[in-house]
Amino acid sequence: MASFIQRMRAPKAPVQHQYVRVEYTNVPVEIPEDFLAPLPDPSIIKVSKIDFENSPLPEYKLNYAVVLDNVLSKEECDQLLVMAEKSVGAHRGGDEPENNGWRPAMVNAGRSYEVLALDYRNSDRIIWDSQEIAQRLWDRVMQAEGMREYFSVLQGEEYEAACGESVYGGERWKVTRQGLNDRLRFLKYVPGQFFKKHCDGSYETPDGSKKSFYTYHLYLNDSAQALGIPKSSAKGKQNNEQEVLLRGGATTFHSANMKRRLDVDPKIGRVLIFQHRRLLHSGDEVSAGIKYTMRSDVMFEYDGLNAEVDADGDINIDLQL
Repeated sequence: MASFIQRMRAPKAPVQHQYVRVEYTNVPVEIPEDFLAPLPDPSIIKVSKIDFENSPLPEYKLNYAVVLDNVLSKEECDQLLVMAEKSVGAHRGGDEPENNGWRPAMVNAGRSYEVLALDYRNSDRIIWDSQEIAQRLWDRVMQAEGMREYFSVLQGEEYEAACGESVYGGERWKVTRQGLNDRLRFLKYVPGQFFKKHCDGSYETPDGSKKSFYTYHLYLNDSAQALGIPKSSAKGKQNNEQEVLLRGGATTFHSANMKRRLDVDPKIGRVLIFQHRRLLHSGDEVSAGIKYTMRSDVMFEYDGLNAEVDADGDINIDLQL
């Protein structure tokens, strides 16, 4: 009996993950000239900055996150998904790729290596590198009220929580013309899939001249929560009996002890932008339907120090821009 109890109490062996070198390539995708054209009436975009101070997570009161609704239409979201699948060879006739090109999402391990860790991240993914789509998506964000003013230049105390002490000390970072990292990561979650708690890391170009401080997350379909449809409702079905409305799948911000949370639910054309640093979050498990999203990074380029040298040779940092 004693030996049995000892075996029951023994720690589980750690999960062994295999690291592999990866390289992503795409096939050309025709992008219509009018696709994601500027909105004729930008006022349809609803801007809701998350008020952490008066939320279940007041400890994040200095952190930045904003929800933009109606950035894309349903038709644009549907078309974007098809184009992403085309970028990996789907919808072209002949030999179609398995699962329309969706493959298990891996975790970045640095230096072009990734690791499959299904106990931590469990979903499918398509990676499409497209400068044109990245810029058009960012141009839509720039049409929303207050976004150009907030994101154009990062410097000063307002940005310290997102960017670190360097911007309070005088560093300036300006948003790139393209805005988003052209590596667009499309994600597909089916029931039982999830992304466990984590903080996003910054992407930096090899020369260090450009880096990201914020995550861009675009939701490509609706969830029952966002539409206010209870589980017992017959409206849980969409166009046919096989197409079940998404339930679960929120982007959830967490307290450090995981006892408090704030959910941002998937909604067609909704964009969530939040700082990488010190915002613990997860992709909540999908319980029904399919969740489609696209993730990228908001990219900035170093714009020097806002400083002057006085007659004594001392550097004076001017934060009043």
